[in-house]
Amino acid sequence: MNKILVCTDGSQYSQVACQYAAWLAKMENASITALYVTDLRLFEVPAVADLSGSMGIQPFEGMVAQLQEVEKVKAKFVDEQATSIFQEEGLADQAEFKHETGLLVDVVKDMADSYDLIVLGKRGENANFASEHLGSMLERVVRAVDKPCFVNNREFSEIKQIAIAYDGSESCQKAIEYFVAQQSFHKMHFHVLSSVEGHDEDLASQRLTEVESRFKAVGIDATYQSLNGVVEAAITEYVEDNRIDLLVLGAYGHSRIRELLIGSTTTELLRRCHVPVFCFR
Repeated sequence: MNKILVCTDGSQYSQVACQYAAWLAKMENASITALYVTDLRLFEVPAVADLSGSMGIQPFEGMVAQLQEVEKVKAKFVDEQATSIFQEEGLADQAEFKHETGLLVDVVKDMADSYDLIVLGKRGENANFASEHLGSMLERVVRAVDKPCFVNNREFSEIKQIAIAYDGSESCQKAIEYFVAQQSFHKMHFHVLSSVEGHDEDLASQRLTEVESRFKAVGIDATYQSLNGVVEAAITEYVEDNRIDLLVLGAYGHSRIRELLIGSTTTELLRRCHVPVFCFR
């Protein structure tokens, strides 16, 4: 990992995102770009008209100018907030701040090719008003980019125990190769989980054996466990019972038709688990 892009908006979740980005950067000697995106829709006619009322074009233009100034002030605040976190971690020389205007998903997608990892909070600045929902842009960003996405929760905690929900898919194999290659993670304890739901136990055991051979070859210490029952519930329970600090998933691995019918395991685990989730595509 050489370059980390962390999405910020001044919220508690984005502050924690900066903390995790700093933690990852120190492990891998990576650089960090903190990104704040002003939502382009703030300046569209309907949004401004709702604030200015039907007062003609001059008040409308004045309102847009005022909103732009407010966003400049907010961007400066977000910059100072992120910079303060990076300075505390001794990363001032490895971090930069960028302010863009657009839609978060589009901006991140355009920038993603220049980065190795995306870090973003599970929810944004309106988290207190919609705690049962995921961040409005989170799923769209994770789906849109081909880079690993580290989705953090509300509080920072050092990562020592890592669980990987392994189903043998290409995205899960990418996750395994990532941790095999990143020696800084080898000192941590891994839990490799394979669900029996919809599969026979022999297949689950075979999957665990595949990972075990790869991990043993590089000296990674791990626990291997087959889980019974509904995937989302079984994984969530295991994470809670074993004090897991990070859950690793192959993101959105099923067909779009299946997701429309019964929902996405990735989305459900992002919602249920109160630990960071590392998504691989």
